[in-house]
Amino acid sequence: MQKVRPKKFLGQHFLTDMDIARQITEAMVFTDDENCLLEIGPGMGVLTNFLFSRKGIRLKLIEIDRESVEYLKKNFPSLIDDIVSGDFLHTDLSSIFGRPFSIIGNFPYNISSQILFRAIENRDLVLSLVGMFQKEVAMRICSPPGKKDYGILSVFVQAFFHAEYLFTVDEHVFHPPPKVKSGVIRLTRKKDYSLGADEKHFFRVVKTAFNQRRKTMRNSLKPLLTESVKPEMSILSRRPEELGFQEFVELTNLLFPPD
Repeated sequence: MQKVRPKKFLGQHFLTDMDIARQITEAMVFTDDENCLLEIGPGMGVLTNFLFSRKGIRLKLIEIDRESVEYLKKNFPSLIDDIVSGDFLHTDLSSIFGRPFSIIGNFPYNISSQILFRAIENRDLVLSLVGMFQKEVAMRICSPPGKKDYGILSVFVQAFFHAEYLFTVDEHVFHPPPKVKSGVIRLTRKKDYSLGADEKHFFRVVKTAFNQRRKTMRNSLKPLLTESVKPEMSILSRRPEELGFQEFVELTNLLFPPD
């Protein structure tokens, strides 16, 4: 069977190490009643091979590359009705299973953050995620407050999901090899994933704070400060990277009191 030609404009780097593929798929854990799984960008099906053999999984694939779609249909004929030819970023996620599901994939670096934000936006549908990202991005997602990697992405993800950095993947196990290492992470939606603040205001506060991350909150949030926030508040003397997501929630409610 002819292999798929990796396409640079799609950010394709095909994983060739079957042991790593197995580790990634085994990192996806289900409860008895949460077994719908969407694989994003399966390419030539290296993860699909392992997922396909797992019992009790309702598996669907979404792939934007038409050549890969044809390859998957020929190699996984029993999944032919479960292969979605399309762009994950522009697909109505509620139509895929008609119920909540999990996500897995070796994500293209050029859209990995967009995939993540799509999962956050659709957190009522997305129960968990196991994915491979550029190592730097993966570490940023999972970083706790106070670390140099901690930033906007850390706060946004950790507001709704528990984040775990699982393992690092070297460049040589891909075709073509990327120029950087990769990191595999697992996100599990929190039981209570309600934010407790206006979402748009929360995102605005976090972005504004980290735009000047080396300054204190008093200076970085100056455009948003109102009379309801006393200038001597201790939280304002700290830097954005020192605040957990819950403190950003509390600050958002101070700046923009709920009705």
